[in-house]
Amino acid sequence: MALLPFKTVPRRAGAGFSLVELLLAACLGLLVWGVVLQALVADGRQVERIVRQLRERGQQKRVLALLRGDLLRAQRVDLAQATGAACGLGGRDPVLQLQTPGGPITYTVGSAPSAIWRGRVLMRCGPAFGLHGEPSAGAAQNRVLLDGLAVPGLGAATEPDGLLHLQLRQEFEPSGGGTQRIETEARMGAGG
Repeated sequence: MALLPFKTVPRRAGAGFSLVELLLAACLGLLVWGVVLQALVADGRQVERIVRQLRERGQQKRVLALLRGDLLRAQRVDLAQATGAACGLGGRDPVLQLQTPGGPITYTVGSAPSAIWRGRVLMRCGPAFGLHGEPSAGAAQNRVLLDGLAVPGLGAATEPDGLLHLQLRQEFEPSGGGTQRIETEARMGAGG
C-alpha cells in the first residue's frame, strides 16, 4: 500500500482563523489575563500592608506625644506601680504612673475592656482633656490608646541619664496572611 503524499491546502484570502488557532489565542489571552490579575491582587495586598503600617505608626506617634505631654506635667514618675490609681485597672498590669498636679495618670497594659479591640491594649487612666488640649479638672477617665499590643506591648525603663526609654510594640495579621509587627522607640524626660 502506497502512502499518498501530504498536501497542504493553500489558504484563501479572507478565510479567517481555524478553530485550533482561535482556541490557542483564547488560552494565551486567559493566561496573560490571569498573570496580570494575580499581580494586581498581590499589589493590592502590599498597599494594604503599607497603609495599615502607616496608620498604626501614626497612632503610636500620637500616643508618644500624649505621653510626652503627661511627662512634662509630671512631678514624679514611677515604673510598674499603680498605688493611688484614679480608675479601676480591670486586671491590666501597670507600666507607668505619673504624679501630676491634676492627679495621678496610670498607663496599663492587658486585656481589652470590650470585644471591639484587637487583643491586648494600652490604656491611660487620668484626667480628660478640654477643647483646647488642656487637662480638665473633672473625674479621671480610663481610655484605650492602642490595641493589638505584642508581649510586652509597652516597655518602659529609666536610663542612667534620667531619661525614660519607651518601646511600643504592636502585632496584627493583615488580610493577606502572616504577622506584621510595628515597633516605635522614644526617649523622653520628665518635668521638661
